[in-house]
Amino acid sequence: MRTLLIPVLWAATLPVTAQVVKEPAARTLKLAKCEVTCLALAPKGDRILVGTDKGAELWDIESGKRVQAFPYAEDGSTAVYHASFNTNGEFVVLIGHSGKREVWDVKSGKVDKTLQGHTWIPDPRAVKAMGLDMKNSTFDRFYQQLEARSGDITARAAEKGGVEFRDAAGNVVQKLIFPENKDQHHRAPCLFTDAQFVTGTDDGRVLFYDRP
Repeated sequence: MRTLLIPVLWAATLPVTAQVVKEPAARTLKLAKCEVTCLALAPKGDRILVGTDKGAELWDIESGKRVQAFPYAEDGSTAVYHASFNTNGEFVVLIGHSGKREVWDVKSGKVDKTLQGHTWIPDPRAVKAMGLDMKNSTFDRFYQQLEARSGDITARAAEKGGVEFRDAAGNVVQKLIFPENKDQHHRAPCLFTDAQFVTGTDDGRVLFYDRP
C-alpha cells in the first residue's frame, strides 16, 4: 500500500496596517507664497479658513477659489496662530503670537469693532487652555494645531513639516512627508473633518486627504 504525502503550504500571517488617509491628496488648494499655520472648517463644511504667516484667507473648497482675505497685523506680526468661526460662519476670530484676538466680518473682510458682543471669542483663560502662551514671540514657532484626534487615531506634526498618525498605543501607523518643504522648523497644522484629514505646507499648499 502506497502512502501519498500531500504537502501542506503554510501562509505566513502578516500584520496588516490600514491606512489612516489615502495617498496622494485628493485635493490641493494653492495659496500665494506663504506658510500655512492653522486651519478651520466653516460650519457648513463648504469653506476653509487658512491661517498663514501673512494673515488669513477664506477659500471655497469645491471651486478652489479664494473668496475673502483677512490682512491680519498685530503687534508688528502678520502671522495667525489660531483661527475659528462663530456658529453661523458670519465672523471669524484670528489670534496672533501675542494672544490678542481680532474678529473679522466674513462678508466685508473688515475687522469688527464690537468685540464685547462676541461671547464666542476665547477669553485669555481659554487662549491659555489652547496652549498659546501670552508671551510667545514669532520665534517660538508654536502652532496651536500641532495635533488632532479622530477616534483612536492622533495626527501629530512631525519634523520637517511632516505628519505622523499614531494609534491608541502610541505606535506610528502612517506618515505624510513633504520633501517640498524648505523650512525645517515648519510644523504642519492638523485638522480632521468627517471624511478627510487636512494639513498645510510651508509653500502655501492646503492638502485634503480622503479617509478610508
